[in-house]
Amino acid sequence: MRAACPAPVWSRAVELVRRLAVSGQTQDDEEIVCRVKVPTRAVPHTVQLYPADAEWACDCDSKADCCEHVAAAVIALKKANAEGQALPSGGKHEARLVHRLTRQRGELGLERVLVKSDGTEIALTTSLASAVARQSAGVTLSPSQQDLDVDRALGQRVGGPLHAELGVSVIKLLTGARNVEFEGAPIEIATEILLPHAEVVDKDGAFEVTIDKDPRLLEVVASGIGRSASGLHLLGELHKSGAKWQALPSRKLYTQDVIATLVTEVLPELARSFKLECKTDKLPALTREERPRAVVQVAQDGERLGALLTLVYGDPPIARIDAGRLVHLSGPIPIRDEALEQRVIARARDELGLNVGGRTWLTGEAAIGLARKLEGWNGELQGVKRKTLLNDTRLEPRLGKVQGQLELLFQGEGELRADPAQVLRAWRNGQNYAPLLEGGFAAIPRRWLDEHASLLERVIDARMGASEQLSKAPAHSLPALAELCDLLEFPTPPELEPFRALLKGTGALPEAQLPKDLNATLRHYQQDGVRWLSLLRHAGLGAVLADDMGLGKTLQAACTLEGRCLVVCPTSVVYNWANELRKFRPGLEFQIYQGKHRALDPSKPITITSYALLRLDREALSAVTWDQVVLDEAQLIKNPESQVARAAYQLKARFRLALSGTPVENRLLELWSLFHFTNPGLLGGRSEFESRYSEPIRLGDQRVASGLRQRIRPFILRRDKRSVAPELPPRTDLFIYCDLDPGERALYTAVHAALQRDVVQELKQGGGVMRALEALLRLRQAACHSALIPGSMKTPAAPNESDVDSETTDVEAAIGHGSSKLRALCEALEQITEEGHKALVFSQWTSLLDLVEPELDGLKIRHARLDGSTRDRQAVVDEFQSTSGPPVLLLSLKAGGTGLNLTAADHVFLLDPWWNPAVEQQAADRAHRIGQERPVFLHRLVARDTVEEKILALQAHKRELAKAALDETALAQALGRDELLELLS
Repeated sequence: MRAACPAPVWSRAVELVRRLAVSGQTQDDEEIVCRVKVPTRAVPHTVQLYPADAEWACDCDSKADCCEHVAAAVIALKKANAEGQALPSGGKHEARLVHRLTRQRGELGLERVLVKSDGTEIALTTSLASAVARQSAGVTLSPSQQDLDVDRALGQRVGGPLHAELGVSVIKLLTGARNVEFEGAPIEIATEILLPHAEVVDKDGAFEVTIDKDPRLLEVVASGIGRSASGLHLLGELHKSGAKWQALPSRKLYTQDVIATLVTEVLPELARSFKLECKTDKLPALTREERPRAVVQVAQDGERLGALLTLVYGDPPIARIDAGRLVHLSGPIPIRDEALEQRVIARARDELGLNVGGRTWLTGEAAIGLARKLEGWNGELQGVKRKTLLNDTRLEPRLGKVQGQLELLFQGEGELRADPAQVLRAWRNGQNYAPLLEGGFAAIPRRWLDEHASLLERVIDARMGASEQLSKAPAHSLPALAELCDLLEFPTPPELEPFRALLKGTGALPEAQLPKDLNATLRHYQQDGVRWLSLLRHAGLGAVLADDMGLGKTLQAACTLEGRCLVVCPTSVVYNWANELRKFRPGLEFQIYQGKHRALDPSKPITITSYALLRLDREALSAVTWDQVVLDEAQLIKNPESQVARAAYQLKARFRLALSGTPVENRLLELWSLFHFTNPGLLGGRSEFESRYSEPIRLGDQRVASGLRQRIRPFILRRDKRSVAPELPPRTDLFIYCDLDPGERALYTAVHAALQRDVVQELKQGGGVMRALEALLRLRQAACHSALIPGSMKTPAAPNESDVDSETTDVEAAIGHGSSKLRALCEALEQITEEGHKALVFSQWTSLLDLVEPELDGLKIRHARLDGSTRDRQAVVDEFQSTSGPPVLLLSLKAGGTGLNLTAADHVFLLDPWWNPAVEQQAADRAHRIGQERPVFLHRLVARDTVEEKILALQAHKRELAKAALDETALAQALGRDELLELLS
């Protein structure tokens, strides 16, 4: 060394030794390490001597072969050996820093101590930088760069447990340091990071991946730090395997459906991070030969067309992309080209409008548009034949027989077939294509459907689909099937032949066997009615006989009574039915089912009862399976929510017959209720009927109205007097206009003004319908008689607009109050009674009839009265009908508007017109009916310049509005808000 070192360098080295700047650190057979402290550096230089090789090294920046630091280390080492020391001490105050590591609460603990040359120790209680600056405890410190780096990492911390991240950082900084102890013994911080070992084996058709510790690892000291025989090590991260070192070994099974993920993602990542050993030869190979391509899987569910765009590799596919993940199908596993995948997806999205990975379902024109795109697409389609996806062949209706049963289909060229319901739905939705049973779509015959859709609806609604045959169709579908056979020129099955005649009109129906005990000569239209009823009865179909009042509906129904029958009618008509049966069918035994001790007598073939008892005794009456049930005045079940309607629906019968001269009075739902009784299912469910028929007809849809008429035509018979009974004398409608006197006008004006101020404004704002109806009642009362107004002459208010039989009025106080309308009535009655005529006088209010009676008494005009309080109705009717009976009969509309034969009268007076023309029609028909030999005059008394004139205009509007469901029947819809405003304004 002396020979290699220049004289100036050697001189500086001698000076360093004199200042005791050299201290020995470590010594072994191969290497001696010394520290040389210089005034200009806080950290001494480190010198490494290799005696066996006569080599040396120093960490200073000198470019000379031998620096003063190396020379000083050699001089100090020689001197120490001469003094009997192994290494130079650097002086009695020189101390070295020792890092003592321990385990504390699962983490790495660190304490730093200063060890003096004499072996004494001083704990470092400040930062190392502070100790160096102050030369703590009178010792000289020569820290290494590692010591200072650790000090900076610790910050203000001087000892204790280190959190996981700081513990790993300290171990990294101490790698290779010689001044480290672990649990009281010197230890080396190894540079090698210990990694887990991973291995793959096949197991039961799947693959198991096991991650375990490095076999050299003796224990895990703290998070991320382990110990082997050679020292402490940093442990490799396990975050990508999802395991923790303390939990190793970990095992995970990969089934065939995720094998692509295992091969292309998991194992490559394990190989990059761990030591991986594959102990199976069953893993698929990887390939770079295949490119991604788009495939569309097409599915069809009726009119819905579904498409699923998928991305696959290989042809046939060996893998597909699901939610961004490669799923292996067979063969080798492809290496993904994600850039090309995105381009393929973008092109398919632009051409087809589909997104990869999610099935799209479309209907209507959108489905047809997708079908066109798919036909023109040059990619692969699965699940459908491209050539049948959209077929331009036109479907045509065809009837055929399958195993002896009738079947309806729409057929195209070859074997293409479509369900009629799907064809009809496409037509309703304005589409040109319908789905095929075999998949795909074909063009529908729009022109044929435009003309015959209503008939097709009737057949389809009877559940006649592609797989349902005649034997399974409900009875009410048979007329429509017969009509379809004629339309398609298909031989009509024998079981449908009777219905062909039904479609041609009653005149073409086969003759019916009349009862042998019939004591009547039927008119020609009555004979037609009996033939019609007999045909429907034998076919098991229900019927609605809706002839005008007075045309003999009771007689026609009586001709069909056969077996055990139940007749339900209003209480007021029960004995009328008994009289009619005695008169026309004297051979029939019957019982009247009423009274406190009523009981069904099975020996009596005919049972007559009332609607009230039908409601009360519904269980007893529905327990019998009747051969026939007749509902007379069947409009009484018009409200399907009522208890009496529900009781009627429960009755069991082979033949159901409804008699009603007014099958619809207020709304079309009443018609549905009748047919729900006679032919359940013919008009569908209630909500379906309202949306399909009621609402469109209300809005004026003539096509829907025509379809409804065609649907019910075979099951309803409606004749008016003018067409079938020309011998019936004419009916003349007259109006008697009355001018209110000044007192009446003042009262009417006051009532009207009060209503304008309060009710009309509330109605315009969307409320007050019940108040508006009450206001309308008050105006009508003021137009008839001022004594009817509450508060006028202490007369109580009528609570509603219907006839109220329990209403009482202070008649004595009202007499002399005066009424222009009553004066006009009395003048007319005086004249016609003097001429020998009889008259019926109707009012909705019994309180008004109370005011009429004193006027008639004053004129010495004999009269009778029939209202809800009348006990023996028939006695009143018989008395009036007799030649010696009173010339005038006062009736309430509620009690006398139906079920009475009052042909002795040829004049009918309506005191208070109402908006529903059907109600007035019923009243007029008490006199204008078969048996009447004189012309009938219907007088409506109308107060001029009052709400009554507006009611007459509303009646005319209702008649025009309502000729929808029944060609010639005026249907009065319920009063709407706008109509109430019009009447009250």
